[in-house]
Amino acid sequence: MAQELDLLKIAQEEQNGDLFKMLDGIYKRSSVKPEGCPDAIIWEGGNFHGGVKPVAHAFTDMFALNGTLMALDVLGLPFLGVPMMAQFRHDSKLKSLEWFGKLDYTALKWSTAGDFMVNEGGKKVVVNGKSANAPLRTAAGVYCNVRPYGGITSIRFMPGLPYSQDKKKFNVDHATGVIHSEMNTPGIRMAYAARLFLKMVHETGQIGRVATKPTQAQEDAINAGIMRWLMQGTKFKLKRQYTVDAYEEHRASVDAIVALLPKDFKAGMENWTGDIYEHISDTNFGLLLHDMIRQRPCIVYATDLDGDRLTDLMADAPDVLRDWGQMVLDKVGAKVDMKKLWTEMGFTMTNGKDMTSVMYRVHGAPIYEQTLGSADAMLLRLLDGDETVGGEKQPYDPRIHFVLINEAYKAANPGNKQLADWLDAQLATFDKIYAGERPRYIDGYKKLKAAIRPWGTA
Repeated sequence: MAQELDLLKIAQEEQNGDLFKMLDGIYKRSSVKPEGCPDAIIWEGGNFHGGVKPVAHAFTDMFALNGTLMALDVLGLPFLGVPMMAQFRHDSKLKSLEWFGKLDYTALKWSTAGDFMVNEGGKKVVVNGKSANAPLRTAAGVYCNVRPYGGITSIRFMPGLPYSQDKKKFNVDHATGVIHSEMNTPGIRMAYAARLFLKMVHETGQIGRVATKPTQAQEDAINAGIMRWLMQGTKFKLKRQYTVDAYEEHRASVDAIVALLPKDFKAGMENWTGDIYEHISDTNFGLLLHDMIRQRPCIVYATDLDGDRLTDLMADAPDVLRDWGQMVLDKVGAKVDMKKLWTEMGFTMTNGKDMTSVMYRVHGAPIYEQTLGSADAMLLRLLDGDETVGGEKQPYDPRIHFVLINEAYKAANPGNKQLADWLDAQLATFDKIYAGERPRYIDGYKKLKAAIRPWGTA
């Protein structure tokens, strides 16, 4: 069996040592450099067998880091690793966010819950950039994230925050397309997000719901105007529409953004079709529940703020609906398990923990993103020597690492059936090992190492 990583030592170094130095001793520096970043530090590892294109991984914190290193070691896939641990990105003033954002590879980024504390001049402070999501999106040119869950797909334009109420402060910079208000919203990225929404409606045949606030927020008036401009000359049908055509109302501002887009931005859209419904964003909270219950597939386009609320509802609603269903069944005296009935009725949403997120960027391949809610506390329990807290808690479940790696490597290597079949086989092996009572984290790692032959090895 191949040499094992000392995962516990890695966790200890992160807390009270020099994690960067340790990782520098495990992985070699890559010759790959993002464009315009000659000083970038990129690690590489795994087996580059069979022409498999690597995925770029953000090496962040706690189980987001430890679980990533464990899964990559078990699978042996080729990878690029960017040092984005809290202490390093704090000390380096977020330089690695630019490195990660400019790598033209399919990428995988983890978010951790809560504020991370780091050392600064002998005192503990909240890390610069916190989970690094907002500054990373800016550095990487992210324009939206896409979250499919059950029959609902949420497209969340970012960084679009419809806060601006004051018309006197509002204008669009004709040189940059940035929408100036109480916030600064990049109009060019707004156009990319709206186009992706229409493209997905066209390709899937699902209905499209636009969830913005054009009558309340100035940014969203531009948002709605760009959407109307994009739909001109296409075969889309507006099944429900805002009272006012936002493009006609804000033509000068929208045209200023349009002038900055590539000349072929609408190429091919003349044949795009689909049904589009324009709703005030608040309405979509109720509509989303109806769409979920009736299993009516749809794609919802929302701003960063409202999209965040919608995806929270997508994640939380299935548990609520199952609980309500069980209450009704119990009331009428039916001896039926709602969880079993839920599956039999064709519902696939569980509790949101398996909801994936893909961030699209103007230049470069998408970034796969996931949040690990209580993973910080779990790693601290491991370090304390009692990861089950006397049998009260379950050990950490690293399945999401293997799921996201499965998706990201398939996306990075489209058409590679050998790789896709191998990835699926390894996920099946994982599920066999983790069926029944969940093994402790280090024990599970050893079992996976023993059962899985790394990619590209004889």
